[in-house]
Amino acid sequence: MIDMQRLRVLRAVAEHGSFNRAAAALHLTPSAVSQHVATLERGLGAQVVARSTRGVTLTQAGHIMVGAAESVAAELEHAQQRVDQLSTGRVQLTVASFTSGGRLLLPAALPRLMAAHPCTVLHVREGEPEDTLPLVRQGAVDLALAYHFDGPLPVGPGPASGLAWTPLLEDPLHVVLPETHRLADRDALDLAELAAEPWVLGCLKTVAYLRCYAERAGFDPEVRGTTTDYYFARSLVAAGMGISLIPSIALTPEIPGLRTVPIKQPGPIRHIGVAAIGRGDRPHVTTLVEALREQAVLGSPSTTGHALAFPHP
Repeated sequence: MIDMQRLRVLRAVAEHGSFNRAAAALHLTPSAVSQHVATLERGLGAQVVARSTRGVTLTQAGHIMVGAAESVAAELEHAQQRVDQLSTGRVQLTVASFTSGGRLLLPAALPRLMAAHPCTVLHVREGEPEDTLPLVRQGAVDLALAYHFDGPLPVGPGPASGLAWTPLLEDPLHVVLPETHRLADRDALDLAELAAEPWVLGCLKTVAYLRCYAERAGFDPEVRGTTTDYYFARSLVAAGMGISLIPSIALTPEIPGLRTVPIKQPGPIRHIGVAAIGRGDRPHVTTLVEALREQAVLGSPSTTGHALAFPHP
């Protein structure tokens, strides 16, 4: 039988990348951590970590076991919530969200949740998908409003088994320019036409995304500014510092003196959705996911973001 304490130790080793750091996090000695991992390996008949002078990395078997450990931890957390509900009558619900998606979708979806489940105690935490999606898998967060670009979901180390992804919106990125710019009156732009322009971007991941698309268009963009706020980035564009690449849902509130121009297809798109684990026995989670789907249709910007159509459940 697999020991849960050994799985907990393996999760810590995967998270921290070394026996020493895992030991400090778990308040154990490095020797104890090493013994737990070695005993787990003997029981499985397979190596779960690869050891080197630079630390440890998970093997394929290790990824499988960490994924299983996170699923079990999530189920235990959900079971604890149900037990707490028996004694208090209240349901704890923790929702994680990135800023622009949460601002558009979450506030309008909450009244439906509270009307259907008035005893719900709601907690909201802000974060980027690479931080919040692993929390869903671990049971620390019930669901996460998140996004990804062209690649897969950033769920962190280990397989994504058990993580249910409900798509909500396709959120195209647009070029934002000063209204006096020579290209401001265009109906759409090819990124290659912007090769000589300086850029000011509102998200570090957008920097990498722009470089990827710019490489396809044959140029290396000159990035003069990076921020963690799209409104700030647009403010710098209005001040004449450069141009920007902004998701559709982050184009409000309007800033005087700016022009927004779509990128010719195929252009960069953010895929927005909600991630949860096992909604079947958690009706409050199901209600909120359905409310977010409804709000994605009602609240989607009419000329930019595109809500996805779903059959009625």
